[in-house]
Amino acid sequence: MINPKIIDDIFSSASIQRWNDYPRMVELVELDKQAHKFIIAYFIAKLEKDVNFTHLIEAGIFEFLRRVVVTDIRPDVFRKALQRKADEINKWVISKLSPSLKDIDNGNFLQKFEEYLKTPNMYKKERFILKAASYLATKWEFSIVYQTSAFLSDIEDVKKSVEEEIEDYYELIGVRKIALNKKLAKIVDLSGRLRFQKRWAQTPRVPETSVLGHMLTVAVFSYFFSIDINACDKRLQNNFFTSLFHDLPEALTRDIITPVKYSVDNLSDIIAEYEIQKIEDDILPFIPATLHDEFSYILGLYDGQKEEFLNKIYIDKIEIVEDTSKYNSDKYNTIDGIALKQCDKLSAFIEASLSISHGIKSKELINGKKQIFKSLKTVQGIDFKEIAKKIDHEFGTTGQTQVRIDFD
Repeated sequence: MINPKIIDDIFSSASIQRWNDYPRMVELVELDKQAHKFIIAYFIAKLEKDVNFTHLIEAGIFEFLRRVVVTDIRPDVFRKALQRKADEINKWVISKLSPSLKDIDNGNFLQKFEEYLKTPNMYKKERFILKAASYLATKWEFSIVYQTSAFLSDIEDVKKSVEEEIEDYYELIGVRKIALNKKLAKIVDLSGRLRFQKRWAQTPRVPETSVLGHMLTVAVFSYFFSIDINACDKRLQNNFFTSLFHDLPEALTRDIITPVKYSVDNLSDIIAEYEIQKIEDDILPFIPATLHDEFSYILGLYDGQKEEFLNKIYIDKIEIVEDTSKYNSDKYNTIDGIALKQCDKLSAFIEASLSISHGIKSKELINGKKQIFKSLKTVQGIDFKEIAKKIDHEFGTTGQTQVRIDFD
């Protein structure tokens, strides 16, 4: 499914600082920006016609991986360099990522990635949506930077440049709605705030990851799981977006760590009930009405409960199934919830392992890592425990994630 090398590439983005030559009241990192971009892209795409969501996911992952490699090049410089040296730059990106990607999906993923970089018109509409979403995520970040940079001589020029760029994307309905501060803008803001909530908040950790960034890592893992089991398009898309939004309600309830949630009698039930109420009051009213059923489904709302990590299909009604492999057709709207839970746990395992490999060891991290490892299992032929062993071996010996700097 995945390997330690690509894991290191993905998580290195949690150490890539953005707007690093401006004063910031909070750390802004690339992983969070990419997660926010994917969330915005989902809503923009849902308001457009003829969008291939598998292509949207793949293009987003390709752009994410390329961004990790070219992080030391300023975006404006990078765009100009691409105009004159696109072939050379893309070959360099592929050479850097090939060792990480060559074994994924028997080399098909790498082949598609190379084709994407060489063919500007490939996934043309999906690329445009992602570019618009990237801009809106950057604009959201700039609103933070601007608050602490008013004394800088060039900040008004930057502000003008950022504000003017939105005109490039006005043809997209979702962009216009967000720009006019309509209901959808509240969801963009709500999801962006998840970058302020840190994972494993009770213990120091390096690199720190936010709830927002964690949501994207789980989504990327779910994509690789889906292609490994040859999932149909709708199943792959549902798996990705269920993972991407699985912690969205925590923007309203805050992250309550598992030992607390399940150590106090009936607390988990009370939290679940409150979470559903907050979703109905503070999330669904701001989602376009045409998306309510679909979005409720991927959020995990089912029969008065919220459980995104159940194996489900949805034709006329939601059904819980034991074996999703029997429903590998778009018409079933399948979600591999049990596998997605393993992706979620694997991400948490990596978060703990990475920090320990950097020498930041605490009782909470060590015990948490052990407990997570025990709960990993094989789902549909994918051995998550074996993947964790390989990751742990890599990070325990040579896996050192470097801190990289970026300007945007």
